[in-house]
Amino acid sequence: MAGTGGAAAAAGTPAPPHHADPVTPEDEDTTPTLRNRRAQAAAGDAAPANPYASAPPTHVASPSTSTPAPSAAEEAERARALLVPVADPEGRPATTPDVAPVLPGRPAAARPRVQSPGAEPADETGPPCPWCSTGNRPDRHFCRRCAMALTDNTNVPDAPRPWWRRMWWGAGERPAPWAGDRPRLRRGISGIFSWIALALALVLVVFAAFNVDNAWNAARDHFAKRAQVNPDKMTASRSFKDHEPKLAFDKISNSWWGPGVSQSAEGEWIQAEFQQPIRILDVIITPGISVRASDLTEAAMPHRMDAVITTSDGKKTTRQITLDQGSGPQRRKFRVGEVSSVRFIIRSAYGAGPKKQVSIAEIEFFGRSTANEG
Repeated sequence: MAGTGGAAAAAGTPAPPHHADPVTPEDEDTTPTLRNRRAQAAAGDAAPANPYASAPPTHVASPSTSTPAPSAAEEAERARALLVPVADPEGRPATTPDVAPVLPGRPAAARPRVQSPGAEPADETGPPCPWCSTGNRPDRHFCRRCAMALTDNTNVPDAPRPWWRRMWWGAGERPAPWAGDRPRLRRGISGIFSWIALALALVLVVFAAFNVDNAWNAARDHFAKRAQVNPDKMTASRSFKDHEPKLAFDKISNSWWGPGVSQSAEGEWIQAEFQQPIRILDVIITPGISVRASDLTEAAMPHRMDAVITTSDGKKTTRQITLDQGSGPQRRKFRVGEVSSVRFIIRSAYGAGPKKQVSIAEIEFFGRSTANEG
C-alpha cells in the first residue's frame, strides 16, 4: 500500500484517504506527531496546503510503534509556514499590507510641529504686517519678523510726512529705492524746479547776510519807545513876515510858518538840521495855521511834499509824503538812520487861491528813547 500511495503522489494525483489507528485520550496530549497532524488538518480545512510546508506522512505508525520526536527547529519551521500568506480559496491573489511591519519597541522620530504665524507684541508703532500682523515702523520696507514686503498692505493709510517734505518743492518726491535698485535720474521739470528753489534759497541767504544789520535795526525800531528830537537849525526858501521857520518847530500848534507865496507854493521848502546825526523813526506834521477845524479855510494846506534826507556821509535820499485834508497832527513813518538834515519841499496844496498861502503849524521828529539804550 505504501508503494501505491508513493506512485500516486509522484504522478500528481491525490492519494486515497488513509485511516489512522485509534488514539486513546491518554496519548493525545503526549504525542507530538498527533498535535502536528491536528494543526495541519485545521489549516487544510481553512486554506490549501502551503507548498513550502513538508508533505504529511502517508503512514502513521501505531501507538505501539516508537516514533522519534521532532526537534525545536522543525517545530519553528512548521509554525512559520502556517503564518505565510496563502491565496484566497476563491482564487484571488494574496494582498500585501499597506504599512510595513515595524519591530516592536523601536521608537519613531517625532514629526516637526507646524504652527501658523501669530502676532507678536507690537513694540514698534506703525502699520501691521499684512502677512503676520507684526507691528513695524513706518519707514520699514520689509517686516522685521517674516521679511515680507509691507507695500502690499493697501488698507493701512500712509504715515504723515514731515513739514519740509510737504512743501511745494517736495511734491514730486519719489519714495526711497529698494535695496539693490538704482534710482532713476530726474530729467523732467521737477528737477528744474528743484534747482530754481535751491538758487532762490541761496540768494535769500546772501541777501540776509548783507542786510542783517538793517533787519536788526528794523526790529529795534518796531519795539523801541519814542522820544521827541529837536533840530538845532531851521531854514526855509522864504518866509512870510513874522512867521519864520522856527515857528514850525516850537511845539506850539497856534503858530505857523508860511512862504508868503499865494497859490500852491510849489517848490518852496523848509529845512531842519542836526549837529549830531540821529536816527529818526517817525515824523508828525500839522498842516494849516492851527489845530482848530474853523481855521482850515483861512489858509492853504500842503498835500504832497518831498522829504530830502541827508545822512552823515553826505548821501541824499528822497521820500514822498502825502497828507490828508484835515486838521490836527498826522503821523508818518520815517525809519532813517544817521540823519544830518531833512528838507520838506512843497509839491501841491489843498485849497490854494490867489489870496491864500500854504502854511504848516508844526513839524515834530521822534527817535529812540535813551531808556532803550540802557
